[in-house]
Amino acid sequence: MSATNLPRETRKAILQAQRSEITEYHIYRRLAQRIDDEHNRSVLERIARQEKDHYDFWREHTGQDVSPSRLQRWLYLFIAVVFGITFAIKLMERGEEDAQETYEELAETISGAERIVREEEEHEQQLIDMIDERRLRYIGSIVRGLNDALVELSGAVAGLTFVLNNTSLIGTTGFITGIAASLSMAGSEYLGSKSEETDKNPFTAALYTGLAYLLVVLFLIFPYFVLGDVILALAVMLANVLVVIVLFTFYTSVTRDLSFRREFGEMAAISFGIAAITFVIGFAIRSYFGVEV
Repeated sequence: MSATNLPRETRKAILQAQRSEITEYHIYRRLAQRIDDEHNRSVLERIARQEKDHYDFWREHTGQDVSPSRLQRWLYLFIAVVFGITFAIKLMERGEEDAQETYEELAETISGAERIVREEEEHEQQLIDMIDERRLRYIGSIVRGLNDALVELSGAVAGLTFVLNNTSLIGTTGFITGIAASLSMAGSEYLGSKSEETDKNPFTAALYTGLAYLLVVLFLIFPYFVLGDVILALAVMLANVLVVIVLFTFYTSVTRDLSFRREFGEMAAISFGIAAITFVIGFAIRSYFGVEV
């Protein structure tokens, strides 16, 4: 079907496909230019060439050039710098699920479009899975640091809220506990990584674990240093717990192709469940044993 004979809606859909393909071509090419790893660079260059091939295919049917989206180009480049190449690419590919349906519809009327559909569904994902990003090797270490900080510190602080009944004292106690726990977690991760037959550097794994734990500690306890009401501080802390769970679960669900709902539900249930139990224990200690500061 020639460009002049294309139905209006079909032409519009193809032009949108063109814009998407040329935008991704520029994103992948720019990402390839930014990294030093030869293997990852070659993978990104292959994906970029494939996107350009798709763009040229659609251009043959419209006879029109389309400019890439500058906003998307800079947005995904920023995400790649901050959160990593794998996260940026998989997030971008997740946003193309609607485009896949459009491609399948176009394949019914455009000869050769089924090849584009097949490559979008299979070949690109295979290439993306070939990317070896250093930071993702240590995702398990980060998970352990975050999980332990969320569960242990939120539980401890919730339990101390009724016993100590003083925001500054609770915050200070939580901070000291968090520092000790982060160092302990880092040491355990170092020893554990040394005993495992992996390509992870034990020191780097320990650093990721300890740093993740410490950052969560600081984020969770700061309400106790800025608020005077212990119940309000506890509420804000629990809200911070939810924020950490949402952000980190979204990150891991994208990079590791996991279900966001399942991972979020599991992590939230454990963190808030333990916080509730220790809160009740703290209330019981204050009420029945008279332990109060």
